[in-house]
Amino acid sequence: MAGHNKWSKIKRKKGALDAKRSAIFSRIIKEINIAVKEGGNDDPDFNPRLRLALANAKGANMPKDNIERAIKKAVDSSGEAIMQPTYEGYAPGGIAVFVECATDNINRTVAAVRAVFNKKGGNLATSGSVDYLFERKGIFVLKLEDIEDMETLELELIDGGAEDIEVDKESGEVSVTVDFEDFGNMQKKLEELQLEPKSANLERIPMNTMNLSVDDSKKALDLIEALDEVEDVQNIFHNLEMTEELEAALS
Repeated sequence: MAGHNKWSKIKRKKGALDAKRSAIFSRIIKEINIAVKEGGNDDPDFNPRLRLALANAKGANMPKDNIERAIKKAVDSSGEAIMQPTYEGYAPGGIAVFVECATDNINRTVAAVRAVFNKKGGNLATSGSVDYLFERKGIFVLKLEDIEDMETLELELIDGGAEDIEVDKESGEVSVTVDFEDFGNMQKKLEELQLEPKSANLERIPMNTMNLSVDDSKKALDLIEALDEVEDVQNIFHNLEMTEELEAALS
């Protein structure tokens, strides 16, 4: 879990690799669209995926008007459903990269993703090439200021399926990791505790990470950043070890 958490911190310190607010909002809007269509309704009380998307929207400080427009557009939309393809490949140095997308045009998306891999010295691989290198985990981020008694909360979180709890006083956040199967259980537990997460996502955590030199790491990150700028890309996961030396070089 350490590699994931280090990467999260670096993303925050840099303002996030996808840092532009419009890009973040665009991804949340797509998630709202998917949630409404797949859930069959626009009521978060009866649509867990929409409830999660709205929590993430609030955590990203997305304006209420934007959220309401996104929901209305999803309800009124009669266009093609948004598809969620995934792509796997390797960045320079042999770093495994897993890309999750949301798109209404598969041909456009695969062309854009392939172009980044080719231009940045990586290669797009076949399905299943790197998937086995990752575990699916749920990552919940809580605000430390919302927590009155951390020791008591830890016991509650463990009861909800928490595998790992990391307190970061510098960022004022608490990261809670759960198994894929316990994602829903943790959602319910936090609702019982009346704690609204800053974000909650299903992520792919590398089972092992690769340690490259700072120069080679930057080449791999250059590809990852370029993927992050592709409009249809929602999430990117990789197995690059975020060393203290690399963190210092990026800060």
